[in-house]
Amino acid sequence: MLLIWFCLLCSLVALGGAGVLAYRLNQEKVEEPRAEIISGYIRSGAKTFLIREYKILAVFTVLVTLVIFIMPSLSWKTGIAFLVGAIFSAAAGFVGMTIATSANVRTAEACRHQLIPGLRVAFASGSVMGLVVVGLGLLGISLLYLIFGSPEIIYGFGFGASLVALFARVGGGIYTKAADIGADLVGKMETGIPEDDLRNPATIADNVGDNVGDVAGLGADLFESYTESIIAAMVLGLAVLPLLGSKAIVLPLILSALGIIAALVGMGVVFLIKNQPPRRILNYGIWSATMVMVVFSWVAVKLTVKQIDIFWALLVGLLAGLIIGLTTEYYTSDARRPVREVAQSSKTGSATNIISGFSLGLMSTTGPVLTVVAAIILAYKFGGIYGVAVAAVGLLSTLGITLATDSYGPVADNAAGLAEMAKLGPEIRLRAEELDAVGNTTAAIGKGFSIGSAALTALVLMISFGQAVNLQFINLLDVNTIAGLFIGGLLPFIFSALVIKAIGRAAGQMVEEVRRQFRETVGIMEGTVEPDYNRCIAISTSSALRQMILPGLLAVLAPVVVGRWLGAASLAGLLAGSIVSGFLLAVFMANAGGAWDNAKKYIEAGNHGGKGSAAHRASIVGDMVGDPLKDAAGPALNILIKLMAIVSIIIAPLLII
Repeated sequence: MLLIWFCLLCSLVALGGAGVLAYRLNQEKVEEPRAEIISGYIRSGAKTFLIREYKILAVFTVLVTLVIFIMPSLSWKTGIAFLVGAIFSAAAGFVGMTIATSANVRTAEACRHQLIPGLRVAFASGSVMGLVVVGLGLLGISLLYLIFGSPEIIYGFGFGASLVALFARVGGGIYTKAADIGADLVGKMETGIPEDDLRNPATIADNVGDNVGDVAGLGADLFESYTESIIAAMVLGLAVLPLLGSKAIVLPLILSALGIIAALVGMGVVFLIKNQPPRRILNYGIWSATMVMVVFSWVAVKLTVKQIDIFWALLVGLLAGLIIGLTTEYYTSDARRPVREVAQSSKTGSATNIISGFSLGLMSTTGPVLTVVAAIILAYKFGGIYGVAVAAVGLLSTLGITLATDSYGPVADNAAGLAEMAKLGPEIRLRAEELDAVGNTTAAIGKGFSIGSAALTALVLMISFGQAVNLQFINLLDVNTIAGLFIGGLLPFIFSALVIKAIGRAAGQMVEEVRRQFRETVGIMEGTVEPDYNRCIAISTSSALRQMILPGLLAVLAPVVVGRWLGAASLAGLLAGSIVSGFLLAVFMANAGGAWDNAKKYIEAGNHGGKGSAAHRASIVGDMVGDPLKDAAGPALNILIKLMAIVSIIIAPLLII
């Protein structure tokens, strides 16, 4: 019991640290009133979207809670846990987005002085998000375990977190990419005005999208990954009680609590270092947190389960995350050969740019897949399936700082846009763009962490489902299992198609609206008349909220239908098929999209003709193709494979064989 109170204390420390950082950020003065006004537009648009999205989510949440309550084979306690998980997940996204929309203008203001002050403001904003996610996640699980005493009940918490995360990722992704593509296609390609030019009617919607998709959606996404890895490891701790004792159940909570302390140490390193390039400063912070976590983990394992092999399993998870992150950086950084080859291919047109980026994305799946395979084998060797679960916890143990470096990117991106829109000067814009370029790489690495953890956690959840329905093995020669396997492999493709098509449809509406305003409103191009920004925001909002529902329903209903019609073995096959195809698709989409984006930025830096060249125009097309992949469909696939596994576990009492 004392260990649970320690975990609760660490969660409160994280939330308290987030509160202190948020307070200090809001005390930063903004001297440029024009920038503050534009930031207000972005903040208002983001809050409007999120409130409308959460109203729809509230309806779904209440309906699912009622279903769980009235089903005789399900527990009312699971319904309570589900409700808490949904509320906490929504809160994590809302808090992160609120502070990000406040920090963007303050980051631009800090860039007036030097680059490093701008980095610190943006990173402080990301740190608030990181600390809120881990703090709320650990708080919710610890409280529910303290009250109900059963980790199996807490699966409901993961279900609530997953449901909110999926809608937040899909809805936010549709919003942001519709606005981004609409702004780029008409602004850059057709009229030739710069990015983030206030004459473009879609530019405010584009900046709003950075926050609702890449901050609020990201926060809900990683909140779900973080909590489900802990819950799955706790439940599997029940299976190893005879070997490791009762503390095997609480070890994942303890490791996560210690991860919060390690993340705080890493954040301190970032805030203290001076006179280093921004990317190196952030790397120092991540590596410091990782090394502290290694020491803490060894001590925790020795004092609880007393089996050093479990420590090695956790270390495997930590190393797997770092390797996947480095692999992702190799394929998406403009300092590396693969992205420069994509940029080079842009010289011969859009088609060769797309072909080059597509092949890069396909090839980039090799490293993450082999890393996850090696992690599974090694972790299993050290600790059985419990070792694999602990490896997943280890991979996300320092999420507080890895998420901080990830969500700092959209803040820097907004700061660069504000510098352009408020005409703060080329020097401030360049500093903000340098921070944004680092943010692109950290975001790509963050996606690598998320993808790797999704694969490990989904695998553990699938095994937990097998245990829940008394399924000891899967017969791959059984016709129902084969059917489930193929259906599971198909679902990520259908899901991705729905999301990408929704973005294309919404982007088309945005393009038509921007063209209409340029055509019908005289004075926009001359800068004498302000465009109707609210109309573009409304198009993105309504399209995103309307079209996020079908992909979300697919994820929830597919396991229920297959499980009830074809049985538990078929549902296990579905989960296995979805993990394999979903993992590969997610890696491909994230890396191809990141490569196309950074190839464009590499050209904009003055290579292959620079801005306005034929190569630049070709790279913009590639970037627009990659946008729906890396910022919407790809990240949402991580949630899809885990949500279907969680739903399967929740309905397990209906399928017990």
